[in-house]
Amino acid sequence: MSLTITDSAQAAQELKHIVDRADRIAFFGGAGVSTASGIPDFRSPSGLYHQHFDYPPELMLSHEFFVTHTAEFYEFYRTRMIALGAKPNRAHLKLAELEERGKISGVVTQNIDGLHQMAGSRAVWELHGSVHRNICQNCGRRYSAEWIIETEGVPSCEDCGGLVKPDVVLYNESLDEKVVLGAIDAISHADMLIVGGTSLVVYPAAGLVRYFQGSTLAIVNLEPTPQDASADLVCACDIASAFDF
Repeated sequence: MSLTITDSAQAAQELKHIVDRADRIAFFGGAGVSTASGIPDFRSPSGLYHQHFDYPPELMLSHEFFVTHTAEFYEFYRTRMIALGAKPNRAHLKLAELEERGKISGVVTQNIDGLHQMAGSRAVWELHGSVHRNICQNCGRRYSAEWIIETEGVPSCEDCGGLVKPDVVLYNESLDEKVVLGAIDAISHADMLIVGGTSLVVYPAAGLVRYFQGSTLAIVNLEPTPQDASADLVCACDIASAFDF
């Protein structure tokens, strides 16, 4: 039977207790990890899916929209998907600290903001790519998010004039096989899995949790998830506060 805690201070205490006992921890996180850094999520009342745009956000973040409405895609992408001013919060920093101590063997993230790496994590599997990598579809030259921000309209490669596409997985695109295999390896060999800031309803990413075969499952998310009943600890509170230990 899982222990559910809503008080942030108590959640941090309990999470620290089971983290201290674990030897090899994997972390699986979603948009909620970065909300404390000022990056909006998608499905909460204040998330992108509840804001008004000329097109639904799900459509604007699709492969088809990128191909058929490239300029409109980039207008949305620059203003809504790139958050260069965001800084790692306590959750990002604690995970990096735990990796440095040899506790964390892998961070599997659905986020594209690069905040885990900014915090110092190295073993990061970015399921949906990163805004910090933008690749010419013709010659392969890479560009930074800062470069994308400074361009106007549809960005083209400075070397060959080819279309530059963000290295992010859009709707109706497949996940990178090497990234998925790395994530599966991290999760399947962990004795503890922490799921944080995700509702576990976005597939195929959420399906990776089924590869966990360890003994301890902790979930840190404000809203209930389909895996709560299977968890040893459920922290229904702010994720940054839960990692404040």
